[in-house]
Amino acid sequence: MKILVCAKRVVDANVKVRVKPDNSDVNIQFSKMSLNPFDENAIEEAVRLKEQKIANEVVAVSIGEEKCVDTLRSAMARGCDRAILIKTNMLLEPIGVATILRHVVAKEMPDLIFLGKQAIDDDSNQVGQMLAGMLDYPQGTFISKLRVLDNTILVEREIDNGTEQFEITLPAVLTADLQLNEPRFITLPQLMQAKKKLIETINLEDLCSPPKPSVELISVVDGETKKQCKFLNNIDEVLQILKTEKVI
Repeated sequence: MKILVCAKRVVDANVKVRVKPDNSDVNIQFSKMSLNPFDENAIEEAVRLKEQKIANEVVAVSIGEEKCVDTLRSAMARGCDRAILIKTNMLLEPIGVATILRHVVAKEMPDLIFLGKQAIDDDSNQVGQMLAGMLDYPQGTFISKLRVLDNTILVEREIDNGTEQFEITLPAVLTADLQLNEPRFITLPQLMQAKKKLIETINLEDLCSPPKPSVELISVVDGETKKQCKFLNNIDEVLQILKTEKVI
């Protein structure tokens, strides 16, 4: 089995992102960047399948600028065999990312495509589903357990009223939830060894036509608001406020 895993470069989860003074975008120029946490779970599960001799190759792919090489090195330090960087400076929407990944899948022909359920920068939670639709592959989303059978995969995911199990055939697209596993800690020797592994760089224009944006960013505002809490003595005071605000 050949597994293709996604490794997106995002602002570190512990970093407080600030909005630019002109509200044109968020300011991440000097922010610490890391591998998307949900992609860490996808990579960990793929590497575990390789360690169990179920998969024979795990290939990591990232889409973005040259700095994404560091993200791919982190993926290979976790156990990926090689990596592919689709180089572009474009700001991509989820459907654009899915379109590019579709061409990578056509090039690599993996049996399983593994993604994090969402990226923590835009929280769109769309790429895996869109990619499965484009490929006409079965999909398992937000999975918290996985077991490979003969020619199928048994997956489990949490839903509102419990858990859901279903069996899907390969090739397939899976998206990982945080409950799937606990990603391993990377040691310095693993990072040094990862620098010897192959990273194939492909310009986006050489892979496919750059996707056209369909959304224009107008402005960004800080979503934090300071809420004031007021304690009331009785229901009459509540009714008076509702009447003042013309709620009733």
